[in-house]
Amino acid sequence: MTGYEERYDLETAAAWILGHARRTGVPALPEALARKTADECAPEELCAVLEAGTAAGLKLYPFKRGTQTLQRTRRALGFLRSIPFDTMLDVGSGRGVFLIPFMKEFPHVRVTCLDLLDKRVAFLNELADGGFRQMHAERRDICSCPFPDGSFDVVTMLEVLEHIPEVEKAIRAAVRMARKFVVVTVPSKPDDNPEHIHLLTKDILTRMFASAGCTRLHFDGVEGHLFMTAAVDRQPD
Repeated sequence: MTGYEERYDLETAAAWILGHARRTGVPALPEALARKTADECAPEELCAVLEAGTAAGLKLYPFKRGTQTLQRTRRALGFLRSIPFDTMLDVGSGRGVFLIPFMKEFPHVRVTCLDLLDKRVAFLNELADGGFRQMHAERRDICSCPFPDGSFDVVTMLEVLEHIPEVEKAIRAAVRMARKFVVVTVPSKPDDNPEHIHLLTKDILTRMFASAGCTRLHFDGVEGHLFMTAAVDRQPD
């Protein structure tokens, strides 16, 4: 036993290390191992990948075991279990706090991720290269509505809208690109995060989504946050 099994989510950590190694050459891995994805590796191979990554100085804290899934993430996953869908756009994916548990639970769903930070996009695409092949990430701004109308069954915007200056434009873009639902979480009370430039109440979100053409909204309170789903009334082509 190496101890990695107890400390880390082996398959997810190995997926990132394998993807990172392909893109950067670090860590150097045996050719037979470097060609694999995490789901193709035996447990001892996963441990070998983590050992190589640790020796190369890679930080594995995003993959530590014992990190509790946030309640708002659990609420979003619970809603998604209740609906049929095959494609999803995740806006502001960041370090994958929602996305990683989502991909493990919904491996059949094709996921496109948007983020404005190059390092986050690189991280997510390394995860994809190393094993989470149902996902790819792009550096794009949701406000530009970068995909055609109705491109995705679901659009998720978790802890995102409070950061966006043109929040109404972002909401209109999300509604346009969704076929079935838009899923949102936002803080429900003021905080000291200087990057939070809006406090989006139920009334404000109701008005903004109605302006974008969505009136079938459902709200829940979750640990100081609002959880909201918006059903998109899109006619089939």
